[in-house]
Amino acid sequence: MTKVNNFIKNDIVLILSFVLAVTSAFFVAPNKGYFEYIDFRTLGLLFCLMAVMAGLNSMGVFKFIAEKMLSKVKSISGLSLILGLLCFFSSMIITNDVALITFVPFTITALKLSGKSDKLIWIVTIETIAANLGSMLTPIGNPQNLYLFSAFNMSIGDFFVTILPYALLSLVLVIVSCVMTGKSEINSNSTENKNVFSKLHICVYIALFMLSLLTVFRVFPYIITVIATIIILLIFDRKTILKIDYSLLFTFVFLFIFIGNLGEIKPISDFLKSVVNGNEVIVGVISSQVFSNVPAVLLLSKFTENARDLLIGVNLGGLGTLIASMASLISFKFIAKEKVSTGKYILTFTVMNIVFLVLNLGLWLIIK
Repeated sequence: MTKVNNFIKNDIVLILSFVLAVTSAFFVAPNKGYFEYIDFRTLGLLFCLMAVMAGLNSMGVFKFIAEKMLSKVKSISGLSLILGLLCFFSSMIITNDVALITFVPFTITALKLSGKSDKLIWIVTIETIAANLGSMLTPIGNPQNLYLFSAFNMSIGDFFVTILPYALLSLVLVIVSCVMTGKSEINSNSTENKNVFSKLHICVYIALFMLSLLTVFRVFPYIITVIATIIILLIFDRKTILKIDYSLLFTFVFLFIFIGNLGEIKPISDFLKSVVNGNEVIVGVISSQVFSNVPAVLLLSKFTENARDLLIGVNLGGLGTLIASMASLISFKFIAKEKVSTGKYILTFTVMNIVFLVLNLGLWLIIK
């Protein structure tokens, strides 16, 4: 019974996504089209990046970096600011998913070492929001931007003019939220033991990380990167393969199926046709709360030519529910493994997201 309760607590999103996928299958019978719903490229990249982060974490790399940072930072607000800005700016280049996979485990380690685990929910919430909002400033920051930028042949100028005001407001809000973390001093509980890393393994994981980033930029096909990652892990570090969060991958699969089936249900499709045109921002925000913003943009782009408003809608739509941006599930999965209340995290996450969303929508009403 204890194992069942732990499974439900740690994998509640996986369970819910499975139930939703199965329920939707009663309306759209399983067929070959199900495979078209699934973004295998995203899943492949997640697999590779989680493998790299799991390997580095098991070697104690995050703990080593955290100790170095804690020796320089004197307050919890200072640490929060560094972590929040790292997620905000790095997500512009390495995407919101990669930023959270990289920095959330690091954050957990840093807060444990500093004796500030009580700030974990607040700081990870800020990091998640920062990654989702920072990523909207570049065409490569997240999948929905890349899709819209390519599918509608947007110019760089149009893209930045459209999204820059919201990115600037979001940056200010992230900084304010970090300052609100508190002024208490950090006392590191780290040991004096020196970390000894295998240079070979470090080089292997750096190479895999760079390969994954190049794949994000579409320099290499994702399938080559996945195969290379598996082969290299089997040769150098087989144990890491078992440490990858496969439940997160299956959560994405079930959500892709659920969202894909919704798009095939005619009443829903007809409804979207009637409401999207002229209401791209609002519909983009609302639909993202249910579908998640990446599938939402794929669905809504069929019914409008207004790429700029849709760009605003699905990016701001990443704020809100836990599935509004599927990158947010990454943070939640890490949180669920810690000794904190997942209910408190969801409440804090939702309230903070709503505040950021309302303020950004207020800016949209002013400048539209």
